[in-house]
Amino acid sequence: MKYIKTYLDQTSQIAQMLDHGAISKAVSILKETRERKGRLFILGVGGSAGNASHAVNDFRKIAGIESYAPTDNVSELTARTNDDGWSSVFKNWLLVSKLNSKDTIMVFSVGGGNLEKNISANLVEALKLAKEVSANIIGIVSRDGGYTKQVADSCILIPTMSPETVTPHAEEFQAIVWHLLVSHPDIQKNEMKWESAVKSTPVK
Repeated sequence: MKYIKTYLDQTSQIAQMLDHGAISKAVSILKETRERKGRLFILGVGGSAGNASHAVNDFRKIAGIESYAPTDNVSELTARTNDDGWSSVFKNWLLVSKLNSKDTIMVFSVGGGNLEKNISANLVEALKLAKEVSANIIGIVSRDGGYTKQVADSCILIPTMSPETVTPHAEEFQAIVWHLLVSHPDIQKNEMKWESAVKSTPVK
């Protein structure tokens, strides 16, 4: 019971500590991306890759933004990893997709990448490419934000509450933040099923 209370208390504290300004900046970037007919590429590894796949659905269906996650194409991902190496897998995928200044990269990561420590080098290489072509960068990351925080136009930093829960809180708040973004009045374009169902139900 003690762990449950501590974990949920930490979750509540993190929610209160999120930078509203960084979130608002992300909203503006996403709105401008859609207006200029740019694309959103969401990058993540491990649990963050699963979140990226879910988020692609929401940004496409709810926000009407053309969105992709390289990790959704398992055949290409594994072929590139096998033939070229893990560190370049996202960069080379984005090169084929002709990443450009109209587009936005969104990074889901616990640490944001650190080339010196060889942590998530694939994210770092992709972000270097994004800077080269002047694509916008949004980060939803934890710890010190890593390389993502250094280069992002908007970095939403998930505060670290304890060394034992860095990853679960980082990955749960990726979901909280992207759901906030797709449901924001400036971003949401299409009504969600349950919200529309509730509206259409007569009040007795």
